[in-house]
Amino acid sequence: MFSFVEKQKFTGTIIYEPKGRAREYMPLACNLYNGCAHGCVYCYAPDITRKERPDFYSNISERVSILSKLKREAEAMGKTGDDTQVLFCFTSDPYQPGARITRQAIEILKANGVNFCVLTKGGSRALADIDLYGKGDSFASTLTCYDDKSSLEWEPGAALPQDRFETLRKFHEAGINTWVSLEPVLDPEWVYEIIRRTHTFIDEYKVGVLNYHPRASEINWPKFGKRVVNLLESLGKDYYIKHDLKKFL
Repeated sequence: MFSFVEKQKFTGTIIYEPKGRAREYMPLACNLYNGCAHGCVYCYAPDITRKERPDFYSNISERVSILSKLKREAEAMGKTGDDTQVLFCFTSDPYQPGARITRQAIEILKANGVNFCVLTKGGSRALADIDLYGKGDSFASTLTCYDDKSSLEWEPGAALPQDRFETLRKFHEAGINTWVSLEPVLDPEWVYEIIRRTHTFIDEYKVGVLNYHPRASEINWPKFGKRVVNLLESLGKDYYIKHDLKKFL
């Protein structure tokens, strides 16, 4: 079983230390954009950014002076020799439609010797930057559905599941570390099927639950937790069970 290691030496304002559930994914992160056009029904970001959902989904912008601020902090982090990855992004998606500065942001980190991880539902949009990845970097995707109909219902602006699957495969074939966020869990059966379809090209799975949605009360979490662990172990995969699910085991 994969164990999350607390490791963090540097924080700034733009490169920051996530709190709560996000901290279980990565010790450091950077959010490049305000809003996200993927329009996911289950998204928590409108609440924590204090925006109405229609506004969050439609008014997308780059954060003010984000690249110049990131450059200053990346330079400072690079001088420390800290090899902690910086994740793009938690409160937006680095490869949502219309995202323009993600490549520049990655180039800034690379120029300063700072490792990075991209977490996206943008699928093949991310392939334009595959050349920037090196040792110590990772590519990740959130997967909640495996069929187009469900994906269009729950995350209408995101890349379709098969597009995300194939993008992960290409990153894996290029020798880049890949992982998948299996959260939120909309249907346990969907999670099992996603694992079966992707396990040959995914290095690690991070598994959580469904929060802030009535559907969560319909899922038998102890049963799901035990079954997903058994499946991942039977396939010999590294995994991390988030605290919200671990309490049921």
